Amino acid sequence: MSNAPISGGDQAPQEHGFAGFSERQVAYALLLTAPAMFGANMLVARWMADTAPPVALAFWRWFGVLILMLMIRGPKLWQHRHDVRREWKDLLVLGALGMGICGAFVYIGAETTTATNIGLLYASAPVMIVFLAWRFYGERLTAVQVVGGLISLAGVLWIIARGDLSAFKNLQFTIGDLWIMGAVAGWAIYAIMMKYRPSAMGMMTRFTAICGAGTLLLAPFYVWETLTIKPMPMTQDGITAIVLLILLPGFGAYQAYAKAQAVLGAARGSLILYMGPVYVAFLAWFFLGETLQSYHLIGAALVLPGIYLANRRPKS
Repeated sequence: MSNAPISGGDQAPQEHGFAGFSERQVAYALLLTAPAMFGANMLVARWMADTAPPVALAFWRWFGVLILMLMIRGPKLWQHRHDVRREWKDLLVLGALGMGICGAFVYIGAETTTATNIGLLYASAPVMIVFLAWRFYGERLTAVQVVGGLISLAGVLWIIARGDLSAFKNLQFTIGDLWIMGAVAGWAIYAIMMKYRPSAMGMMTRFTAICGAGTLLLAPFYVWETLTIKPMPMTQDGITAIVLLILLPGFGAYQAYAKAQAVLGAARGSLILYMGPVYVAFLAWFFLGETLQSYHLIGAALVLPGIYLANRRPKS
């Protein structure tokens, strides 16, 4: 969920560590585990692609996260109820982007593309964020950042075309990749709004309110999907998938990401974005038996350096 929409909790980090480890050591450990938790979303999406309807997965994921967040931030959210009323339009848009488009679109796309593809395509989100910030908020772009963005874009297009440029001539590439790119665009706009739309609420309190708005918006689509397409199968696999989505990419990854950024700063915290595709590719190979194709390697060789260059800040 690329891509740094959450930069910390509502309070400053404490100096003490955990179980004898310093706080920085704990933060680095979280930095290494968060990409795997984010990647679990793509693995579950692919695992349940032929079984569970996409909106149901998104709804139950974020409904569960909402319950957990209310247990932690509920009292603080109640204190900010006037701010919620004042910011309700932003919260609805953020909920639609973060929980709707970035949620359901991934599960729809997973029906026709691989988890490895999803991870690599999502890696382009930081580049999209940089260019949106330039276009709409006047952030300065250097020549190096522009070149990096173009290199990353070339990598994304190579992955979408699966290494066959004739796919663009005949427009015969996988529709699932287009759903994923829609989710990536939604995530980029979400991240930009989180940065440039101020809020009177702390980051995690605001995240709780966004979860509520997103779940509310998903609810009617979930009911429609259940009645007209198929219900969420409450089998052992279905329940396991929901629990995994709630605990790992829904709750755990965001908490780990917030803590890592609060302690290490945004620059080091953003390393999560670069490690994500590597984690997803490995996990997809280990758990789903997906194999890395040559177009994956070429695309990654373009996307990852491109992200690095596009996110280099100009010297003051």
